Amino acid sequence: MTKIYQLTFLSLLISGCTTVPSMDKRHNTAEQLASQHAWHEQIIETASFNLISFVPNNPIKDSTLTVYIEGDGMAWISSRKPSRNPTPINPVGLKLALNHPSTNSAYLARPCQYLMNKPCETKYWASHRFSPEVIEASNQAVDKLKQQFSATRLTLVGYSGGGAVATILAAQRDDVVKLITMAGNLDHKAWTNFHHISPLTGSLNPADYLKQLTTVEQVHFVGEDDTVIPPFLAYGFVAKLPASSHAKVILVLDQDHDCCWESIWPNLYESID
Repeated sequence: MTKIYQLTFLSLLISGCTTVPSMDKRHNTAEQLASQHAWHEQIIETASFNLISFVPNNPIKDSTLTVYIEGDGMAWISSRKPSRNPTPINPVGLKLALNHPSTNSAYLARPCQYLMNKPCETKYWASHRFSPEVIEASNQAVDKLKQQFSATRLTLVGYSGGGAVATILAAQRDDVVKLITMAGNLDHKAWTNFHHISPLTGSLNPADYLKQLTTVEQVHFVGEDDTVIPPFLAYGFVAKLPASSHAKVILVLDQDHDCCWESIWPNLYESID
C-alpha cells in the first residue's frame, strides 16, 4: 500500500464516510443543496474538459465576481483503489459558495467532478490534479463566468486542493484583486514531503509562483486542528512571499480540515471584506 493511498483513505475515514454514495447520488446532493439556495447547475465547455458550475438564479451583476473552486473531492475509494470519479461526498466548496453574503458569486467544480467526459483519466484527480491542462480549463471556465456576470475583476476562493488551483490562477491572471483559501494546499511539494507520500508529478505548484503573486491581496484561512493540510504549510508559503506582498494567514481555532467551514464562513468573510 502506498503512503498516498493511506493518507487519502485516512481522510475519508476521518470525514465519517463509511459507505460511498454513487456519483449520481453525490451529484443529486449538490443539485439539491443548490436548489435550496435558489442556485442552478450549468455546464461550461472548455477546450479540454467540460466543467460543472452552479450559479444563482437571480445574480447581482457587479464589477467584481467571486468564484469558489471546489476541493479535490473523493480521489480514492479505499486504501488501495482509486475512485472512478472525484465528485465530492461533502462539497465544501459548494457550501461555501451558497453561504456567500451576496449573489455576485459562482461555483466551479474541478475537472471530472459531477460528470465524466474525455479526457477524464484517474491521473487528473491524483498526480495531475493541478496539471497545466487542468489549470487552463479552469482559466477558460473563469473567463466564461466573468463574461456571464459582466464582471471586470475577480475574487477567487479555493477550498483545500481548490486553493492550489485558485492560487495558480491568481498568479497567471491580471484581473484577480483578492485570493482567499480555506485549508488550501499552497505547496504540494512541502505537503507530500511532510506526509511522506508520493509526489504529485505532473502538477503545477503554487509555491513556484511567489513573484507573480506579489500584487494580489491574499488571505489564507487555516484550521488549528487540521492534520490533512497543517497550518504551518500556509505560514511557510506566506513567509516566502516578497516583503511587498499583501498576504496573511488567519488561524481558525478548533477548526479541522473538513467540518464545518460553511457554518463560520459568513463571519470570516465579513471580517476581511
